[in-house]
Amino acid sequence: MNASVLVINCGSSSIKYALVPSAPGQPRLAGLAERLGSSDARLKGIGSRGDAFSQALGDADHTRALEAILHRLEGQRPIAVGHRIVHGGEHFTRAALIDDDVVAAIERTAALAPLHNPANLAGVKATRRLFPGLPQVAVFDTAFHQTLPPRAYRYALPEALYHDHGIRRYGFHGTSHAYVSQRADTLSGLEGGGWLTAHLGNGCSTCAIWQGQSFDTSMGLTPLEGVAMGTRSGDVDPGLHAHLARQLGWPLERIDEMLNRESGLLGLSGLTNDMRELEAAEAHGHPGAALAIEVFCYRIAKSLAALSCALPRLDGLVFTGGIGENSARVRERVISLLPHFGLQLNRTVNSETIRGREGRIDAGGRQLWVIPTDEEGQIATETRQQLQEASA
Repeated sequence: MNASVLVINCGSSSIKYALVPSAPGQPRLAGLAERLGSSDARLKGIGSRGDAFSQALGDADHTRALEAILHRLEGQRPIAVGHRIVHGGEHFTRAALIDDDVVAAIERTAALAPLHNPANLAGVKATRRLFPGLPQVAVFDTAFHQTLPPRAYRYALPEALYHDHGIRRYGFHGTSHAYVSQRADTLSGLEGGGWLTAHLGNGCSTCAIWQGQSFDTSMGLTPLEGVAMGTRSGDVDPGLHAHLARQLGWPLERIDEMLNRESGLLGLSGLTNDMRELEAAEAHGHPGAALAIEVFCYRIAKSLAALSCALPRLDGLVFTGGIGENSARVRERVISLLPHFGLQLNRTVNSETIRGREGRIDAGGRQLWVIPTDEEGQIATETRQQLQEASA
């Protein structure tokens, strides 16, 4: 029996999809529709036999792109559609079966994620039209972090900003942190350990997880807070906005653009936000690349050290995301900056064996893991759980 879930991650001009089978290890149909709304819109991906394809879509919108994706499912009809929704506010503490009330609640949180939630909703509305009667489930990046205590999620701001406007720390990358911490529990046999997790990619966040629950995380009201990232600054002095407005005459929109798209690894290096290119440039003596990597690793280590305060006990550290899974040098630098935590790196395993795959990299003491994230798989799992609960 086919029990696949179609996972949709809808952006403003793109749709990432994966048809996730119920049995582990089975091949997935997956792909990306990009540049939607432009004349060079295109769908590309991998078929069931591992064959790559690329298909021009003309000036397709989200609905037309989803129609093209349906043809690429090779006749397989999913049992449900699971949607990645970036922001669920305080309303959603877990995944939810989508109905008109859920759509309205997601729309009300759009002010908290104006670049993401409207695009996510475009995918929801299109798939509801294309799959009438098929269950649809919203899985929220923020839901995993709704277990944060007030001391972790409240800002030191006037009370009314929280109660009247929802200004608080929410956290993101929840599906990734949930997946890798659950996997670490399984691999270690601890079943509810205390983990620090580092999701390192173009977007980066850290998390403190105790017995399967998020106790603190680095991102806040928006995905801009926290560690330095590919093009995002991470934490800066809150007074920076006023300073740039006074001294340079920059409007808020320009400051926001700079902090989100021109900063981080790209801004520090003056070269690129690609860690592979930066490591190559550093090896050839580029000072900007060296500084960017040093700041990146220091801020991650600093964040992990701070988050350890949230845990009753620390059992280990998990690296995930494109950089976390593939950069042995970044992992080594981060661990070297945490000398007080009893972390002993097996440098041979770290540098020669682990690249983009699962494995343990410590030499004793607290556990160190590299665990490739599977956000699509986590979304599919939470979608199936909602279906089971609805039918119980």
